[in-house]
Amino acid sequence: MAYTMREVAERAGVSIATVSRVLSNTRYISAETSRRVWEVVNQLDYRKNVHARRLATGRSDLFGLVISQITNPYFPELIKGFQAAAWDSGFDVLLCNTEYAPARAELVIEKLIENDVRGVAVMTASMDSGVAGGLIKAGIAVVFLDLKPAGRLVSNVGINYQSGIVQAIDHAIQLGHRRAAVIAGPENHRTATMIRRKLVSGLRSRQLDPCAVINCDWQVDAGASAIQALLSSRRPPTVIFCGNDLLALGAMSALEEARVRVPEDISVIGIDDIAFAFLARPALTTIRVPREELGRTAFAALDRMCRLKRHRGAEYSLDTELVVRKSTAPAR
Repeated sequence: MAYTMREVAERAGVSIATVSRVLSNTRYISAETSRRVWEVVNQLDYRKNVHARRLATGRSDLFGLVISQITNPYFPELIKGFQAAAWDSGFDVLLCNTEYAPARAELVIEKLIENDVRGVAVMTASMDSGVAGGLIKAGIAVVFLDLKPAGRLVSNVGINYQSGIVQAIDHAIQLGHRRAAVIAGPENHRTATMIRRKLVSGLRSRQLDPCAVINCDWQVDAGASAIQALLSSRRPPTVIFCGNDLLALGAMSALEEARVRVPEDISVIGIDDIAFAFLARPALTTIRVPREELGRTAFAALDRMCRLKRHRGAEYSLDTELVVRKSTAPAR
C-alpha cells in the first residue's frame, strides 16, 4: 500500500509542511520532530512522490550537472562531490553529458528546462555561455567553470592552475632540467588554451623556453603520437609538461615503447591527478585539481543563489598543487 504525505503527517502529529521540510532536510526543524517524522516514514516505508510535490510546490527537487563525457576519468570525483552535497541537502541530481557536441549541448539545455531543475552546474568547457543562456532566461540558476563573471542567477568557479604550474616548473628547474616541451590539448578548447598559455609563459619567464609546443586532442593515443614528433628532433626535451593526465599516460607509454626510460631519460608531468595517475608505472607526477571539492563548491554556489531573494551569484576559486611521484627525476 502506498501512503501519502498527509498520512505520515497525521501519524507523526505534525503538519504536511513539516513532513516536507524534514524530508528535504530543511534547517530549523527540531531534532525531536525530525526523529518522530522519520520513525513514521520508516514504519510506513513512505516514498516521496516527486511529481505530486512539484505540482504542490511549483518546484522540483532536481539540480542539473552537465559534464563533457561520462567516460572521462576527470569527472567521477566531480560528480561524487556534487551529488553528495545535493543529497546531503535533500535534493536529487540530473546528470547530462554533451559528448563535446554542440547539437547535443543544446538538447541537454532543453531537457534541463523541461525538468524544471532548480539550478545547473555547467562543468564543461564544451558549452559556452550563449548556449547555457536559455537556462538563465528560464529563471534557472547556473554556475559555470572558468567562463562567465558572476551576476544575477550566475556564479563562476575558477580553477587556479597558475599555483600548480609554478610549483611544477620550479620542481623541474630544481631537478636541473633545461630543455622542456609541452603537449597541450586541442587548440579550440577553452581550458586547454588557458593551460597552454600559462605553461608556456611560465617556462619562458624562467628561461626555460619550450623547444616544442604540440596541440592535440585529450586522448591517450594523442599523447603517444606527440612523442614521435618530440623524439625525432635533434635535441629532445628532458622534461615534458602535459595538458592533462591522459596525455601524460599516453606519452609515457610511447616513451616506453621507444625504449626511452621515464624518468631516467625524460621526466613527465601531468595535470588533474586522476585515479590512474597514482596507478601508472612509474606513478605520475602531476598537478592536482581538487575535483570533488569542485563538485561540492558548484552545488553550494547554486544552493546559495536559489536561497537568496535576488538570486545574486558569486565568484569562487580553487587552488591546484603539485603532487610529486616517480615520473620526474634529475636531468641527465
